[in-house]
Amino acid sequence: MKDLDATIQRLGDGQISKLKSGKTIFKLFSYEANPIVKPQDLGLTWRKDGNEEIGAVFNPGAALYNDKVILAPRCHTSYERVKFFDEKLGIERTGFENYISEIWILSSNNGLNFERLGSVIKGDGSQHKDFVYGIEDVRIVHYRDEYLLIGCGKIKPPFKGENADRVAIYTTKDFEEIVYHGIISCFDSRNAVPLFLGENEVYMLLRFHPHIYIAPLEAGVEQLLKPKEHEREWMKIYENKEKFLLLKAGEFLHEREKIGPGPPPIKTSEGWLLIYHAVGSISREICAEYGLNNEIERGYSVCAALLDSENPQKVVCRTKIPL
Repeated sequence: MKDLDATIQRLGDGQISKLKSGKTIFKLFSYEANPIVKPQDLGLTWRKDGNEEIGAVFNPGAALYNDKVILAPRCHTSYERVKFFDEKLGIERTGFENYISEIWILSSNNGLNFERLGSVIKGDGSQHKDFVYGIEDVRIVHYRDEYLLIGCGKIKPPFKGENADRVAIYTTKDFEEIVYHGIISCFDSRNAVPLFLGENEVYMLLRFHPHIYIAPLEAGVEQLLKPKEHEREWMKIYENKEKFLLLKAGEFLHEREKIGPGPPPIKTSEGWLLIYHAVGSISREICAEYGLNNEIERGYSVCAALLDSENPQKVVCRTKIPL
């Protein structure tokens, strides 16, 4: 762990700054040599018309295992860039054809230099038929002697309409053999993260567009490991989802469009620290703190909330300015 401890010290703790308006902002530090993993490092390239095309690797789940940092990013290659009209937003956007992702497992001693392990989670129909248009954005949660990998299985091609996302559930003990448990088939959702308060007390953070919800699981961890058998319990959550609303989008400009859970909540002495993402407009004042000259009309930002340690359905406090 010496290498990893050195990296943590090198990254620092972030800083608290005052904006010109007098508002306070906590600003995360970024590693000066980002990105730590590039598509070229993993061979995510291809040739087209005599030119090298570069793919994508991003949105990794992360965990500590055997004193190593594990990343599980989504990986894309051999896709085409296209324009499409987003009916939900009412705007023209850039999208991709043949944008079917896989999850590759990476390992590092120091959290900066990664090598690929052999495991691949595929969502193209070759491992099962529950979804065939990719697996995206895995979160990794340690439970007992294994790890749960919770991702988004695509039942429709990306950028091809709504009701395309299903929560997909896997487990592993060693990040070499990965077991698929199925999908939550009865509703559209992504960014799902389980939260364990104890052996048998489990909550699930869910994103039902555009808000964040948290619901207790009546059947405990079995509801995760056997989602098809517990479809009634999952449907009950969906039908009563307004009871489980945790954080509402639209209350701040940078959260205007949508919000979604990030990594698994972190247990602290003050409660559960929930880091989540938001999509909206980011003011020029905030952008200036990061060295940018103009506001961002539509962009992602990192936000945080503190949940009660004994009742995570209770929000203790929440950031009003993105990190």
